Amino acid sequence: MKDLLASVFSGLIIDENEQNYFVQKGGVTFRLAKEEGEHHLGEAVEGFGYQNQKQENVLTTNIPKTRKGHYAFGTVTGSRRDLGVFVDIGLKDKDMVVSLDELPTMRELWPKKGDRLMVSLRVDDKERIWASLADEKIFKALSKNGTEQMKNQDVTGTVYRLKLAGTYLLTDDFYIGFVHPSERYQEPRLGEVVKGRVIGVRPDGVLNLSLKPRAHEAISNDAAMVLTFLERAPENKIPFTDKSAPEEILQTFGISKGQFKRALGTLMKQRLIEQKDGFTILVKKPN
Repeated sequence: MKDLLASVFSGLIIDENEQNYFVQKGGVTFRLAKEEGEHHLGEAVEGFGYQNQKQENVLTTNIPKTRKGHYAFGTVTGSRRDLGVFVDIGLKDKDMVVSLDELPTMRELWPKKGDRLMVSLRVDDKERIWASLADEKIFKALSKNGTEQMKNQDVTGTVYRLKLAGTYLLTDDFYIGFVHPSERYQEPRLGEVVKGRVIGVRPDGVLNLSLKPRAHEAISNDAAMVLTFLERAPENKIPFTDKSAPEEILQTFGISKGQFKRALGTLMKQRLIEQKDGFTILVKKPN
């Protein structure tokens, strides 16, 4: 029985009722829903064997990508503090559990509903099926090496490993990315889908990523507006400074002098502008 669970096999149809065919393999009987397709008594049928939530043996011809020895992403559907997290691998009447033994010690870093985990399946001695997280070797085998040409590109990826040194993720294009703690505002959850940008490429092909916004994305709307004025102005300079009259500022930018000064302060801190001879000058364009 243990060998049949969480794996693909062929069995013989020995009986049927209105809803199901009954498929036998090695003396064990599994039910196959008739809604999955028409078959006949005595026919051999291939499918994936598992036990549903009612502990009934089920065979499905809709074979999930995740099974024993096969890894694929599943979607987290929920969690239980004393058990682990539930993952949808594509079965209509059963989610698989990743044991809390495989999850971060800090519960706030556990995956949440909608997050993604790459898992395969294993069967314990009590014939219970568990989802098991892919390890570093699996991700390395799946991944491609990054190149210097990728620098400054935006990427989206799924977090698969949390370490003190930083966060590892697999991008949607199958590159491994690493986020140093200094390049994020908070630690992402295991399984969280995050957006970042490539700031470097390691010799081993791993992408160094930042989850922080680019300089011009991190600034306020007012600062962004002033930046846009400067980018479009002749010689990238405007005849306004923090000493300009409030009325002139309001008429040109539509904001108060206080807002204008804060915007200039933000841009100066990021070394994007300087003030000289009654002008504000763009000295460095944002990345």
